[in-house]
Amino acid sequence: MKRIISVLVEKDSGGLARIISLLTRKRFHIESIAIGACERKCYERITIIVLNKNDGVDAGKQLAKQIKKLFNVVNVKDITYLPLIERELLLVKLQVSLLERTEILNLAQIFRFKITDVTDSTIILEITADQGKVAALEKLLEKYKILELCRTGGIALIRESRVSSLSLKEYPEFKVQTGKNYLENIEDLFKNDI
Repeated sequence: MKRIISVLVEKDSGGLARIISLLTRKRFHIESIAIGACERKCYERITIIVLNKNDGVDAGKQLAKQIKKLFNVVNVKDITYLPLIERELLLVKLQVSLLERTEILNLAQIFRFKITDVTDSTIILEITADQGKVAALEKLLEKYKILELCRTGGIALIRESRVSSLSLKEYPEFKVQTGKNYLENIEDLFKNDI
């Protein structure tokens, strides 16, 4: 099972290198890492998706504890079971015939992805969705001739509404509290020690 770790770090040229070094030293099985600017100047948010091995050890909890010790790390939170919105971006360049282009235009209507470039023989698609939908579309597009493909890592933000179908499925005792702003500010996410 995958675990999603959200890390807030001060901007530092060696910050990501320290985290990558930790991941390789401790042999975590990483699915993706995404880093970028966030809501605060001089800080960056890193989203790390790790996979638990079958040895019974909780990789998400271990990783969060280890990252918390690193220099310039402000906050670390395992957000896997919190209600969240998770997205990933996929860019695909396909070589297509006129008939295939029509098929892809129909798929764009169904799956709501963008067509960002078209020539006589190629088409570039931009797909932004959760990991499951991105993987499904990637599998569906395999029947066409893929010239280039680029897929980002997952990024995630916690839902203020507290509604999450994943949390409801995995934790049936989870009760939705609607109409309540349960986070006074973003720092409340990171108050509890892991």
